[in-house]
Amino acid sequence: MSSAKDPRATDAPDTGAAPETPTAGARPAAPGGSGPQTPGGSRSQAPGGSGPQPLVAIAPALTLLPGAGGPGVPERADAARNRRKILDAAARIVADVGPEAVTMNQVAHASGIGVGTVYRRFGDVATLLWALLDDRERQFQEAYMSGPPPLGPGAPDDERLHAFFDALVDRVIEQRELLLAAQAAAPSATYTSGAYLAMHTHVTMLLTRLRPEAQPALLAHLLLASFSPSLMHHLTVERALSAEELKAGVDELLNLGG
Repeated sequence: MSSAKDPRATDAPDTGAAPETPTAGARPAAPGGSGPQTPGGSRSQAPGGSGPQPLVAIAPALTLLPGAGGPGVPERADAARNRRKILDAAARIVADVGPEAVTMNQVAHASGIGVGTVYRRFGDVATLLWALLDDRERQFQEAYMSGPPPLGPGAPDDERLHAFFDALVDRVIEQRELLLAAQAAAPSATYTSGAYLAMHTHVTMLLTRLRPEAQPALLAHLLLASFSPSLMHHLTVERALSAEELKAGVDELLNLGG
């Protein structure tokens, strides 16, 4: 999942981390463009089918789908508008009822796009949901790598670090159900995914400037571990903590070092 490189990344010392440029590989679509398969080889949903299988059974190994036809493929303006309407409608449905309840008919109705167009564009529910996850990750990357400060370049490094983790709280809560399914499907793949490597590189860069005497790459891993989808689910659902309470806790954690 590519996005613009953080203009300040080139100023960071060599810490052994990759440059601050996301490098997530796109998972190829199944032959015919009909989306991912289950481990047994069957489709997750077909037009007129009985509904999607559990996401854990069909989740790709965190190599997320390209947002618009693959790298270097231009997208017509009307196709881009339809894609945005479909993804935004899917996001609303996921927020209201959870990903397991999403159907292509629901998304078509909510987006005002014909169900045939939705199927042609995404193939099945699984492909649509993973494209949604990828789309939100792209937006998040663009915000922290090239968006306005304090999340993006232009603010002091400590402010950017706090802003990044505040935004990450919102990001994980918003996509908690999908991220949980991805974590369950491939727990260790999280740490080799393009999304995680981009975040780790960004946090490492900021920590290198703030705490050059520390081990920035290790600290970045430990801080990001706080945002495990399973932990965030426990804190927000089982412990009923609000996003603001979580952000305050992260701020305290960041301030422990003085």
